[in-house]
Amino acid sequence: MFGTLKLNKGGVRVSDADSRIQIISLGGLGEIGKNMTAFRYQDTIVVIDAGLMFPEEELLGIDVVIPDITYLLENREKVKAILLTHGHEDHVGALPYLLKEMDVPVYGSRLTLGIVEGKLKEHDLSNENLHVVKPRDILKIGPFEVEFFRVSHSIPDAMGIAIHTQLGIILHTGDIKLDQTPVDGQVVDFRKLAELGEKGVLVMLGDSTNADKPGFTMSEKVVGNTFDDLFGKCEGRIIVTTFASNVHRIQQVICTAQKYGRKIAVVGRSMVNNVKISQELGYIDMPEGILIEMEDINKYPPQEVVIVTTGSQGEPMSALTRMATADHRWVSIEAGDTVIISASPIPGNEKLVAKTVDLLFRQGAEVIYEKTMGVHVSGHASQEELKILLNLIRPKYFIPVHGEYRHLMKHAKLAESLGIPRSRIFVAENGQIIEVGKKKASISGKVTSGRILVDGLGVGDVGNIVLRDRRQLSQDGIMIVVVTINKDGGNVVAGPDIVTRGFVYVRESEQLIEDARERVREALDICAKKNISEWAVIKAQIRERLGKHLYEKTGRRPMILPIIMEV
Repeated sequence: MFGTLKLNKGGVRVSDADSRIQIISLGGLGEIGKNMTAFRYQDTIVVIDAGLMFPEEELLGIDVVIPDITYLLENREKVKAILLTHGHEDHVGALPYLLKEMDVPVYGSRLTLGIVEGKLKEHDLSNENLHVVKPRDILKIGPFEVEFFRVSHSIPDAMGIAIHTQLGIILHTGDIKLDQTPVDGQVVDFRKLAELGEKGVLVMLGDSTNADKPGFTMSEKVVGNTFDDLFGKCEGRIIVTTFASNVHRIQQVICTAQKYGRKIAVVGRSMVNNVKISQELGYIDMPEGILIEMEDINKYPPQEVVIVTTGSQGEPMSALTRMATADHRWVSIEAGDTVIISASPIPGNEKLVAKTVDLLFRQGAEVIYEKTMGVHVSGHASQEELKILLNLIRPKYFIPVHGEYRHLMKHAKLAESLGIPRSRIFVAENGQIIEVGKKKASISGKVTSGRILVDGLGVGDVGNIVLRDRRQLSQDGIMIVVVTINKDGGNVVAGPDIVTRGFVYVRESEQLIEDARERVREALDICAKKNISEWAVIKAQIRERLGKHLYEKTGRRPMILPIIMEV
């Protein structure tokens, strides 16, 4: 096992608190997304990132998932800053929900905060707590000196963070890859990383997303070359889908479209918003006259149009999915269209993406989506790059972060192969407290952590019981039993009437429904003979007898909802 687990009877250990730093991941360990890590030293807490994750298939009806911030709320007077590494949803998406509960300053790059500002507007929140920082900037926050440094990722203005303390340096890589030829020319600040490594890094938290992939991650410029090749061959309309925050990729599409004399139309709310923000801040160069409105797409010949859209993950309500189902207001897929899916499916979205690809093919489009085609490269470092980072920094303690459990373990074993002792590598779980001192470190306790489900305007009001009910409704449907009872005599005045949804087709199941009515009558007769007048008991009797009968006849267990009215 990596690391040491020491749980004290009282929970969190408080002895020597001033001489130890507590590192607590509230999200991002054992999962892709929901990244959030708290660093506590003396009476100060700083938090790196506040991300969300998109719901898995079993989270029926859920919009997004955010970290449980109970620990931060319990210590709100100690939380002095939120530090953002970059503007992807899995690092900033939960920020509006956090800022509704806490008044705390937020620090990030211009583009990151530009994206965040748009999110805060959607939630009717002020942007007065947002503060722009640049690479090499240093902030003094309580006992911490926080230093930002430039890294390469699939979005501009990505940064890593070094936290200087009396005990040593804590280095958080953020999402990183060692791209030697990034689109914007802004390579990783190797000099700063080497300088920090020379000073001595106490703890390193490293991006593990691609820790199971050998070799090096390809440069973003590879995609630009692929676009050039594909655009030169396509005779019809081109539709490119990618993440709305992948500004580098969008810029490459724009440059290639200009080269081949094509106009650009941007489709999808989040894509439109991010392109607008990136233009205003100077991160996207949109040549004059190349951008056209969505409603004007059909005014141009197909060979003169490129559409950049959302929907790379097959999201049901996204622009690309609505195009694939012929349900989009402005864009209909036609024979001769070429659709380029310039993104890899997030784990759990593979079926949605595959379904969208099938629908696009059925509409007559040529779809390019395979990794081997070079239309997408990852924004995360692969194994050889991770080795370079570890050798450059040589931390005393290492914590793999940002990845599913297998990614964390692969990264841990990679670090061990480079000479970092197993006892100094911590593969932790969300909520575990890693206490680090100058001479030793250990897992010393656990705080409240987990996931909060966001459904519409409700935050955290959908839990396991509601999800269980939704799952049962989706699998076996519902049967509603309505009975009217005389208040004085307890006799049945009307009913039982039965309504079903998602269980059986009533017109073809008349005998089953009639038998169900009979079982309800039997349950009511039993209650009447025993002088049972409590509705809860009567309803339980109806559910028990009717449920047993329906399972014997159909092998299904619909949700049974008795409704009793008195007259």
